[in-house]
Amino acid sequence: MVDTDRIVGGAKEALGKAQGTVGDALGSNRDSVEGRFREAQGQAQNAYGRAKDTASDLADRAGDYASEAYDRAGDYADEAYERGSSYLRSGHRTVTAQVEENPMIALLIAGAVGYGLALLVHGRR
Repeated sequence: MVDTDRIVGGAKEALGKAQGTVGDALGSNRDSVEGRFREAQGQAQNAYGRAKDTASDLADRAGDYASEAYDRAGDYADEAYERGSSYLRSGHRTVTAQVEENPMIALLIAGAVGYGLALLVHGRR
C-alpha cells in the first residue's frame, strides 16, 4: 500500500531537483537554493511515507501472528481437554471395576471419607 506522503514527497523531490537545476543553469542563486530546499522536503516526506508503510506492515504482521497464536492455543486447549477426558474415563472404569470386585471395602472407604469430611466441616465439639 503506497502512502500519499510517498507520492507527494516524490513529486516535491522531482520538482525541487528540476528547480535547482534550472536555477543553476540560469545562475539564479535564489531558485537554486529554493529548489534544493524543496528537494530535501520531498525526500523527508517520502522517507516519512516509507516509515508509515513499514510500521503499518509490521502492525499487520503482528496482528496475523497474534491471531495465529490464539488459534493454536485453542487447538492445544482442545487437545488437552480430550486427553484429560480420556484419563477421567479410564479412572472411572478402574474405580468401577474395584468397587464391583470389593463392594464392602468400597463402602467402608466411602464411610471413612464421609466421616472425615464431616469432622472438617463441623469440627470437634
